[in-house]
Amino acid sequence: MDIKEMIPLLCGAVGVSGAEDSAVRCASDLLSGFSSVSTDTFGNVIAQVLKPENSEKHFLLDAHIDSIGMAVREIDENGFLKISTVGGMDSRTLPYREVTVHGEKALTGIVCATPNSVVKENARAIAKASEIFVDLGMDADEVKKLVHIGDRITVDCDVAELHNRCVTGSFLDDRCGCAAVIRAAEIISQKKPHCGLTVLLSTREETGGQGAKTAAYAVNPTHAVAVDVSFAQAPGDASEENPKLGSGTMIGFSPCLSKEMSDRLVTLAKEKEIPYTCEVMSGTTGTNADDILITRAGVQTALLSIPQKYMHTPIETVCLDDVEATAALLAEFVISEAER
Repeated sequence: MDIKEMIPLLCGAVGVSGAEDSAVRCASDLLSGFSSVSTDTFGNVIAQVLKPENSEKHFLLDAHIDSIGMAVREIDENGFLKISTVGGMDSRTLPYREVTVHGEKALTGIVCATPNSVVKENARAIAKASEIFVDLGMDADEVKKLVHIGDRITVDCDVAELHNRCVTGSFLDDRCGCAAVIRAAEIISQKKPHCGLTVLLSTREETGGQGAKTAAYAVNPTHAVAVDVSFAQAPGDASEENPKLGSGTMIGFSPCLSKEMSDRLVTLAKEKEIPYTCEVMSGTTGTNADDILITRAGVQTALLSIPQKYMHTPIETVCLDDVEATAALLAEFVISEAER
């Protein structure tokens, strides 16, 4: 399956942080054709593609499978759901959206806020998450039979194609990274380089990175590459540091990352004519790379990012060419580094 087919499948599976079961099953099915797949206590997808032998290098490719979302905080006397956000949800995007409440069964609801006619002061102010409600069209007794505190809520927004190979939708952070990692692993499995290769599609990144911390400890790799999304140029963004969609994969440079690995990724991108840009960070990266690199006695770690517009909204947007460039560079890196 190519990346264009994979992304809608992955994004169509529910996987809000801490409740990733549906997304985990989807990703496991995609990996099962060429690897041995298991899950751990935190629900991480761990796929052994190539078993390490003796002193061979052991590469870990990581992308997080979880997404931001919401959770039920309270059911009031009228049957309206009060919510809490899970991860960095942008509350500006929520009012008057259609959502799915994942209770005893999937329930369609709408996000509502206190009407402007009732709010006397600052009526145009953006509602906070604590001021937002979900209306299921049911009374409180009906709701309580089907919905429980902590049930996850997702905004409905299927993946749609734009122009110039761009796609938009919910959960592209980081299901597009998962697609890149799965595709890279499939390519590597066919080449069979002399190394170990494990794919980690980690849970709970949006709420602290607990999945990557625990799984990387268990896998115990010698080298790792984390794949996530990063900021692309968007309207109102005058920063020249952020690349345009279609510019290729973003190779991370940070004091905490392996400079040798980052340099090698640049060299390979040039040699193989894979489009790329460089992303320079002054400290930590804000991704799973930060947790993986300090696992056990330390892991040499690099970071590749896929440029994305409108992060943490229902209309996250990426270019398929950038996802494919990320997969291609990942595969080239592991295959070439296995013999060095």
